[in-house]
Amino acid sequence: MYTRFPYNHVSIALDQGLQNIYSFGRKVYTNPFSGGFVKERMDQGVFFHKKETKCVVYKLTVNEEQFNEIIQIIYQFERFSANYRYNLLGIFAIALNMKLKRDNAFTCSQFVATVLGMSGLKLMKKSPELMRPDDFALIPTLELIYEGKLHEYQNYVQPAPFPVRNVIGV
Repeated sequence: MYTRFPYNHVSIALDQGLQNIYSFGRKVYTNPFSGGFVKERMDQGVFFHKKETKCVVYKLTVNEEQFNEIIQIIYQFERFSANYRYNLLGIFAIALNMKLKRDNAFTCSQFVATVLGMSGLKLMKKSPELMRPDDFALIPTLELIYEGKLHEYQNYVQPAPFPVRNVIGV
């Protein structure tokens, strides 16, 4: 309701079947204050409880070196996930168009923008601290591959064998 944009969350997936999805968000569905680095699953958490969730899926084609770098960056986040927290103050800073960088704290869009930037992909003109989920739709190199209900996505796409050389964002 606040942003008036149709989508308010962004994740990064490493496969077309959306089996390996990473972001920053709620660790426990019922507790909005328990947030941090999360490996999201379609059959758990918010996606499980919100069956009618609408989504948009974009594909970014990358080379093998960039893909491997993205994997390594995400796995470092996963390995040290206990050190990270959700950047709740960052949400307010973004609303005020103020750049607020906090150590080991990210919003979902800051995380995705940071991973892409650290991998050498300079796709955004904004700094990661100012990125909103709707900003990703403005990146011309992203290819729209699906828009609709998240639970219907599996019927739309046949999962490719892992690893694919694409990075998928939701």
